Amino acid sequence: MNYQVLLTQMLEATLMSLRIFFITLIFSLPLGLLVAKGRMTKVKIINLPVRLYILLMRGTPLMLQLLFFFYALKPLIGIQLNRVLAAEVAFVLNYAAYFAEIFRGGIEGIPRGQHEAAKVLGFTRSQTFFRIILPQVVKHIIPPMGNEFITLVKDTSLAQVIGIVELLKVTSNWVSSAVNMTPLVIAGAFYLVMNGVVTRCFTMAETKLNYYR
Repeated sequence: MNYQVLLTQMLEATLMSLRIFFITLIFSLPLGLLVAKGRMTKVKIINLPVRLYILLMRGTPLMLQLLFFFYALKPLIGIQLNRVLAAEVAFVLNYAAYFAEIFRGGIEGIPRGQHEAAKVLGFTRSQTFFRIILPQVVKHIIPPMGNEFITLVKDTSLAQVIGIVELLKVTSNWVSSAVNMTPLVIAGAFYLVMNGVVTRCFTMAETKLNYYR
């Protein structure tokens, strides 16, 4: 087994995994916040479609969603997404639904009196939300967000179902061709390092936000 070639291919595949990871976060976090606001509104024309979206995204497997966005869009609406874009769309929409529920739980956990106090002080609704409510929400949702980030690192491996060459895809190819378990151990180390970094970042964030106690 040529370990230099193996490590080179695994590093290149890891870059693809990291691309999916970061693209998902960049778009799903703000989308999740927007969806959370729609979920909390009492306007049924907004609330009901948002509820349906969350149900679909959380109630069906991410693997099925990946297959849908790559294979089903062309016969349905005539649009063919490339593999990477299809994966990114599926991941963003899926994780936005999970983040939305986390945001909603955090927002609803803030005492109503804080909204009223901000109103008395002359804050607008947007100022109240972004300056008073959201910083406290971030503190409360750090633990569940950390869990979702860690899950996302591992879920990037699902992209291989639509032919994307990511870390686990390369590992599987080497294991099957070389009949050697070493690539699995190396891949495990790669995932552990990535999740170790994620865990460390969330630990630091939680420590920094301790002033909200």
